[in-house]
This record gives sequence, C-alpha cells and structure tokens, in this order.
Amino acid sequence: MSDIKKLLEQNRQWAAETAEQQPGFFDDLSEGQAPKYLWIGCSDSRVPSTQVTGLMPGEIFVHRNIANQVSTSDLSCMSVLQYAVEVLKVEHVIVCGHYGCGGVNAAISNQQFGLIDNWLTKIKDVYIKNETKFTPITDEQECSDLMCELNVMEQVKNVCNSTIVQNAWKNGQSLSVHGWCYRLKDGHIKDLEVSTDNASNNHSVYQYQS
Repeated sequence: MSDIKKLLEQNRQWAAETAEQQPGFFDDLSEGQAPKYLWIGCSDSRVPSTQVTGLMPGEIFVHRNIANQVSTSDLSCMSVLQYAVEVLKVEHVIVCGHYGCGGVNAAISNQQFGLIDNWLTKIKDVYIKNETKFTPITDEQECSDLMCELNVMEQVKNVCNSTIVQNAWKNGQSLSVHGWCYRLKDGHIKDLEVSTDNASNNHSVYQYQS
C-alpha cells in the first residue's frame, strides 16, 4: 500500500499548493465545467492531454482507449461524444494518436495478443485499405509512423460520420474536428491537416438529409 499512500500524500500536497497559488481555483472548478475541447486519445500513460497542450483541469473533456479508436458501436465513446457536443457544446473535437503506439504496432504485426486483437481489427482494415502506401517503405519505424497517422485520419472520419456531429452541423453549431499525432521523443504535436468544420468532406452516404 506504500505506493497508493504516496499518491494520496501527493494529492494533498498538490491541492494545498494549487489553493495557495490560485486562490478560489477549486471553488470555481466545483461550480461546473465549460471546456472548449474534447480530446479522444490513446490510453498510453505517456500522453496526458492537459500537460501536452498546456491546459488546466476543466479546460478539456477527455475520452481515451487503446489506439484512440472511434467506433459508433462503442457506447462509451459515443456517450462521451454526445455529451461533449450536445451538452457541453465543445467547439473542437481532437483525435490525437501518438507515434510508437503499441496498439497500432500490434495491429500491423502478425502476432496474437489475446482479447485486444478483436479491438484492433479496425486498424488492420485501415492498413489493408492503404496497403499500397506501405509498399515502398522498408524502414519499420517509418511504417509504424505512417500507420499511426492513417489511424488518426480514419478516426477523424468516424467522428465526422457520426450522427452526433452530423446533427450538430445541421443545426448550425460551431464545431471543428481535428487530427493530431504526438511524438514521444520530443513532446511535439503534429497537425495532420485534416481539420473540418462541416460535412462537405464526408462521403455522400454520410451526408444525412433533414
């Protein structure tokens, strides 16, 4: 229990220091949240959303899972997305992957890892869809980096294709969706330049009519 007690002690220290440095911080925070951003990221412990963006508690709403997947059959992810868009009225949805993602690397390998293999099948599908892009690549790291980026791009599409985001756009809500990839080696975020704020980039079958 020593490790757990250490966390509790650090919590008390952090709370005391925060209250001293920012009087009223916890009072304001307890009144509610009004974040502008929803972060859909990987569960990897090395990619904390607030730290890498320089934000404070209360400024970013977060959903995380292995390899930052967005699936309309995932009730957890869809519930977070709906609450963020319809209730919190976030202005930006950010899908952020990271280079060296263990989930992505597992997906493009020929190894079995257990239950998680079923979770990673959609990443394998993304690889198959883009297989020709990997043909000229011989470097394993370069292959992994490309797959991490393509995975983020696919999840951005999935966010945009969701009825939640489609309805927000139809109703005139200001909402942008972005795709980023975080590099563990230097702490920098790469904008994959797939941002969109309307349904014009969606395939016609995902452009729902009123």
